Amino acid sequence: MPFTTLRTRETLALATYERQLLCGGALLLALALCGPAVVLPAGSHAFADQRSLAGLPHAADVLSNLAFLVLGIQGLVTLWRTPRPTRGQAARDWPEGLLALFFGGLVVTSIASGWYHLAPDDGRLVGDRLGMSIAFAGFIGLAVADRVSLRAAKAAALAILLAGPMTVWVISRTGNALPWGVLQFGGMALVLMLACRAPVAGGMRLPLTAALACYALAKLLEMGDQMVFEWTLGSVSGHSLKHLAAAAAALPILWAMRAAAKRRHNRPGRLSGPGHAGGALAR
Repeated sequence: MPFTTLRTRETLALATYERQLLCGGALLLALALCGPAVVLPAGSHAFADQRSLAGLPHAADVLSNLAFLVLGIQGLVTLWRTPRPTRGQAARDWPEGLLALFFGGLVVTSIASGWYHLAPDDGRLVGDRLGMSIAFAGFIGLAVADRVSLRAAKAAALAILLAGPMTVWVISRTGNALPWGVLQFGGMALVLMLACRAPVAGGMRLPLTAALACYALAKLLEMGDQMVFEWTLGSVSGHSLKHLAAAAAALPILWAMRAAAKRRHNRPGRLSGPGHAGGALAR
């Protein structure tokens, strides 16, 4: 079969997947706007572990956010040190901006969530959710880039970056948590569907199911905050463990980054990046 025919079929398939992604986003938007209001129960700031440590209130819930900070910084350092492709399809498919958005969002999440847990209230929760939306935009963008296309990924990440603050504003002004829930669970449903597709040519081959498993565990721990605290005889709460499980979702991304860099390292060609003079990778 002629190469041009294969290329045309690939382009048509890509356009189809992008249209499906757009339709899915439109359906989620319609649900967020037209669905019934969901009001969170009272006492949502009353977490199980109220212990202080050396004058630090809610110490376990605050300090467990350091996991986001550590992995976020590690991801940014890894990204900075990873040689970047300078030519061809690999250069176009390497989602450097999305990786920076995701790991930078983890750093912001660590700060915002730690600040919230010092004295949980509605006002501080706004900042917590805004930080989460940044990392979430990066994660959705990475998933789309790996399974659909980089241009669709940039559009998806931008949409989340715009929708995140809007859903936070809605819940803070009206108490309606439906748009925020649609953003979170709808986004995870999208990633689950993308996980069933093979990575695109030149993609990072992200282990999306591993990242989703960490997220699902985090939600279960969040819902079982008091139960876990009782099961562990007051040693650790579900909410503290939730932070660790959610941060662990960054590990598959880090592994995929390093694996992708290694694959490029083993191919002939030139790479550019910090520490590589003139853009050449020493052999």
